[in-house]
Amino acid sequence: MIDIDAIGRKILRELSQDGRISNIELADRVGLSPSACLRRVQELERSGVIKGYRARIDPAKTGATFIAYVTIGLSSHTKDAQEGFEAAMAVAPEVRECHNTTGAIEYLLRVEAADLAAYKHFHTEVLGVLPQVNAITTYVLMDSPKDERA
Repeated sequence: MIDIDAIGRKILRELSQDGRISNIELADRVGLSPSACLRRVQELERSGVIKGYRARIDPAKTGATFIAYVTIGLSSHTKDAQEGFEAAMAVAPEVRECHNTTGAIEYLLRVEAADLAAYKHFHTEVLGVLPQVNAITTYVLMDSPKDERA
């Protein structure tokens, strides 16, 4: 684990809000000189604290107006079952996030589809045919009053 001081946390907070902020603006916001700020950011990148930069995409603008969180229970709790399921999710374009969890279910997915019919196809033709899947529960997203995903 990397020890991150208060300035480092400020840098991370600012970059998580706007990964395209200029170094001069970032330095001003966190109270450093531009050269010191750049060195700090480069060290956070080099150490792996900053893994990369992403664009925040509005799903509605790309035609993905149906968003759901889907819980998945596996029929078997083996390494092969997990690897098979994860491989299938890695190539499913509807799956934007796949998380292995503890508790009553094994996986939590964030799924984006054009509409209910497209989701039904994914549910039936992708999830429904996987031998590893034992249970599927869908939670349709109605609104996101707070969403800080980068």
